[in-house]
Amino acid sequence: MERQADGDKPVGSVKQCDSAEEPGSPPLACELEGSPQQEEHSMMKRNDHYLPVSGDEKNLDGDFANSNAGSNVSIPLKNLYADDGSPLHRLGPYFSDGQRRVDYVLVYNIQKPGSVRRRSARFGENNFVRRLRRSLSMRSSRAPLQPKEDPEIAAQDLRPDNSDYDNRSKREEFEENLLETGLELEKDEGSKIPGIGFVKIHAPWNVLCREAEFMKLKMPTKKVYEVKQGSNVVEKIRLFIHKVTAPLHPKVDANRPQSVKSLSHPFSREKQHLFDLSDLDKFFDSKTRSSIVYEVLKRTKCTKSKCPMGITSLLANGYYTAAYPLHDGDIEGVSAEPNDRKLLYEEWASYSVFYKYQPIGLIRKYFGEKVGLYFAWLGVYTQMLIPAAIVGVIVFLYGCATVDDNIPSMEICDPRNNITMCPLCDQACSYWKLVTACGTARASHLFDNPATVFFSIFMALWAVLFMEHWKRRQMRLNYVWDLTGFGEEEEDHNRAEYEFKVMDKKMHKENSNPEGEKVKLTCIDRMPAYLTILVTMCFMITVTFVIVFGVILYRISIKAALHISDYPAARSNIRATVKTTAAIINLIVIIILDEIYANIARRLTIMEVPKTDKSFEERLIFKVFILKFVNAFTPIVYLAFFRGRLVGRPGNYLYVVGSYRMEECAHAGCLMELCIQLCITMLGKQLIQNNLFEIGLPKLKKLLRRRKSELDSKEEEELNKTLQRHEKDHILGPFVGLSPEYMEMIIQFGMVTLFVASFPLAPLFALLNNIIEIRLDAKKFVMELRRPIAAKARDIGIWYNLLRGLSKVAVIVNAFVISFTSDFIPRLVYQYMYSPDGTMHGFVNHTLSYFNVSDFQPGTDPLQPMHLGYKVDICRYKDYREPPWSSSQYELSKEFWAILAARLAFVILFQNVVMLMSDFVDWLIPDIPKDISLQMHKEKILMVELFMKEEQGKRLAARDNHNQDNYNSPSSAYQSPPQPRSRPVSHANYS
Repeated sequence: MERQADGDKPVGSVKQCDSAEEPGSPPLACELEGSPQQEEHSMMKRNDHYLPVSGDEKNLDGDFANSNAGSNVSIPLKNLYADDGSPLHRLGPYFSDGQRRVDYVLVYNIQKPGSVRRRSARFGENNFVRRLRRSLSMRSSRAPLQPKEDPEIAAQDLRPDNSDYDNRSKREEFEENLLETGLELEKDEGSKIPGIGFVKIHAPWNVLCREAEFMKLKMPTKKVYEVKQGSNVVEKIRLFIHKVTAPLHPKVDANRPQSVKSLSHPFSREKQHLFDLSDLDKFFDSKTRSSIVYEVLKRTKCTKSKCPMGITSLLANGYYTAAYPLHDGDIEGVSAEPNDRKLLYEEWASYSVFYKYQPIGLIRKYFGEKVGLYFAWLGVYTQMLIPAAIVGVIVFLYGCATVDDNIPSMEICDPRNNITMCPLCDQACSYWKLVTACGTARASHLFDNPATVFFSIFMALWAVLFMEHWKRRQMRLNYVWDLTGFGEEEEDHNRAEYEFKVMDKKMHKENSNPEGEKVKLTCIDRMPAYLTILVTMCFMITVTFVIVFGVILYRISIKAALHISDYPAARSNIRATVKTTAAIINLIVIIILDEIYANIARRLTIMEVPKTDKSFEERLIFKVFILKFVNAFTPIVYLAFFRGRLVGRPGNYLYVVGSYRMEECAHAGCLMELCIQLCITMLGKQLIQNNLFEIGLPKLKKLLRRRKSELDSKEEEELNKTLQRHEKDHILGPFVGLSPEYMEMIIQFGMVTLFVASFPLAPLFALLNNIIEIRLDAKKFVMELRRPIAAKARDIGIWYNLLRGLSKVAVIVNAFVISFTSDFIPRLVYQYMYSPDGTMHGFVNHTLSYFNVSDFQPGTDPLQPMHLGYKVDICRYKDYREPPWSSSQYELSKEFWAILAARLAFVILFQNVVMLMSDFVDWLIPDIPKDISLQMHKEKILMVELFMKEEQGKRLAARDNHNQDNYNSPSSAYQSPPQPRSRPVSHANYS
C-alpha cells in the first residue's frame, strides 16, 4: 500500500540525492538544505509535513511523479483525490497522502493558544477525548514491571522541567537526525486530542533494506522445500491427534500449505535476487517495519548536548511523552477492513472461542516472538494442567468414596469412645469431647489419604514432563519462526537513567579524568544503593513475617473470645470460623502487599541504575519474585510446618507476647487448615486480581466516563470514527511488559506444585483460571493496550530457571508435607509396629497422651471445669509423651522417636526416588524433536546448494561475458578500456 519510490526527492528540509544505485542500496550522503524554511522550522504550524510531502497539495500528483523520476525502484502512488475532486483521506495507519504507511509515532506536548482551547459545549470533543484517554489508559493492577520493549515506561520518575523552547529545539535536532538516516516524517498538531502533537515516521524501502541487513534479519527466500513428517510412532500419534483436534484449531492461515516452508536467509542487498520481492509492501510486515524503525530511533542521538541523548533519554526527560508503533486497523464496525488485528480478535480474543487452540503463529506475526513465546508457554502450561486436574479430581473422589471406611475418623465419630480432651486455651476454654471433631476428621480424609502420596509423586513427574514438553515445543517454534541462528550478540542499548548518572559523574570529574578515559558506574558508585536495597528487602520480608504473626495472634484471641461468647451461634463452630476468617485476612494482606512490594521493588531497581534494559528486567524480576513468593507462601509454610509443633504440653505451654498461648492443630492434623488456606488464596487471587482488577475496574472506569461525558453514545461513536489511527492508539494504555503476566503464572505454578499433597484440587482451579486468563490477556493485548515493540527471543529467559527451581523444591516440600503435616507416616508406623491385629483399630487412642488436671499451672485451668457435667481428673491431648504415672512423666516417648525416624527416612527416600525418576524422564526425552533436527540439517544442505548454484550461475555469466567480449573484440577496439578481468580481450585489442 505504501507505494513510494525510494528516491523521492524531499521538498523542504531535506535534500535527497538521486543515484543509480541498485534497489535497496544505502542512499548517498545528503545534507540539510540551507533554505529559509529552516529559520521558520521552529514556527511550524499544525499539519506541517516533514518530508516528502509537498507543500502545495494541489499539485501532489505532479510533484510525486517528478520526484519518482530519479528512483530505481519506482512504485507509483495511487491518486490522492476522490472522483469528485475532494482530497482522499484514510483513517488507517498512513500519512496524509494515504499511501505511505506510518511505521512509528512519537508524541509530544504542545502549547495551545488561548483561543484554541475554548470549544463549544455542544461539541466538547476535547473534554471527551481527554476523559476518554484518562479512563482507557489502563495500567495493569498487578505490579507494572519495567519492560525491555517499551521505552515510554523507561524512566517516568526523572523528568525535569524544561522550557518549551528547549523541548522544541531538542525535538527538532532529533528529527533532523532522523531525516538524515533516510526516514520520512510528518507532523500533526491539529489532532482532536488537545495539547498533543504527533510525529509520524515512515521507513522507505531503501532504509528498510539497509537496516534489515544491519540487523541480520532472516527473511524468506524464493526457495521452498517440502517439510516431511517423521515416520516414527510418536510423530504418527502427533499427526493423528492433530487431525482429530482439527475443529479446535483457529481459522487462520487457511491458504498456506502446512507441508511447505520457505528457506530463510539473513537479508542482504547484494543478494536481493534470492528473495521474493514481487510485492514490496508485504515483504516487510508491519511488525518488522516498526522494529526496524525502533532500532534507528535507538541509534540516533542528539549530539549538541554534553551527553548524547537517544530516544530513551528524550522520553525520560519529557521531550517526547510517548513512542509506539500503530495497530493495523479497527476490529469493530462494518467498515473495518480485514487485518491481522481483527482476525486476532475474532479467533483469539473472544470468549466464544475459549475451547480452541491459540493462533500462535499469528500472535508472533503481529506482536513479535517474545509475546508469542509467552502465550505459547501459557498454552502448553494450561494444556498440561488437564491431566493433572483429572488425576487430582480422581484423588479427591477417592477420598470421598472411602471416608466412611476410614477407621481413624470412624473412631473419632463414635460416641461410645468417651474421650475427654484438654482445653484448647487457658481459662476461657473448658474440656471437650473428641466426638465434636468428627466433621473435621472426615473432611481431612478427603485430602489426607493414601492416594495423596501417589498424587505427589505424579505431580513431581508431571512438572518434569511439563518442562520437557515445553523445551520441545520451544525448539519447534524456533525452527518454524527461523530463530535457530538467533543469538544475543546484538548490542543492548544503555538505559536513560544510566546515561544520566554517567553524565553527572563525568561533569563532577571533568577536570580530574584524563581525556579519552571512558566513564562508567562502578560498584563503589552503586554501594549506597546496594546497602539501601539490602536493608529495604530485609525490612519488607520482616514486615511480612510480622503480619503473619499478627494473624496468628488474631486466631488465638478470637478463639478465646468465641469460647466465652454468650451467643450459641458463635460457639457452635469455632474452628471453622477462625480458620476461614484468618485465611481471608491473609488473602487481603497478600493482595495489598503484592501491589506495594512490586512498586517498591521497581523503585529499588531504578535506584540501582542497571546499565541495560535486560539487566534492569532481570534484577527487577528477582526482587519482585522474592518478595511476592515470601508474601504468598509465608502463611502456608507456617501452617504446614510450624503450627502445632511449637506448642508445648498441658501444664507447660509456650507463650508469646505475654499471655498468648501458641495455637494447636486439630486432632486430624493441620492439613485441613492448610487446604483451606490454599483454596482461599488461590481462588481469591484469581477472582480478585483477574475479575476485579482486570475486568471490573476497566468496566467501572468506562461506566464513570459515560456518566460524566456530555456526549451520548451516538455522538461518542461518531467522534471515534473521525479519529486517526495514531490518535486512537494514543488513547489506549501503554504496554508495560510481560513480567506481570509471567509472575502471576509462576506464583500459581508454585501453588500447584509445592503443596499439592494437601490440596489435590489445585490443578483444577488453575486450569479453570488459565482458560479465562488466556482470553482475558488476549483481549487486553488486542483491544486495550498499544501495540508493543516486536522483540525477538529464543526462549522465555529467566522464567524457565524459576520454573525449574520450583519443580525441584516442590519434591522436597511435598515430601515434608506428607511426612510431617499429614498422618500418613504415623498411621504406617502404628499399623506395622504397634497394632495388635495389623489394622488401624486403636490408632486414635495411640496418638493421644494422658494429663493429670492437677498439674495445670496456676491461673491456666478452666474457669468452668464442670462444663461437661462431671468432674474431669484425666484429660487427653495429641502428642507422644509419657503418662503422669510414669517415672519420666510428660517426657517424649519412644513412639515419638520411632515416628520421627520414619518421617526423616521417608523424606530421604521420597526425595531421592522422585528425583531419580525425574532425571530419568529428563534423559529419556530429547530436548529437540527428531523431525525438527532432521529439518534443520536439511535446511543447511539446501542453503549450501542454493549458494553453490548461485556461484555456478555467476561463473557461467562471467564465461558468457568473456565469450561475448571475444566475439565483439574487433569492433570494440576503439571503445572505452575494458575491465581488468577482461585482460585477454584487451591484449588482443591492443595488439
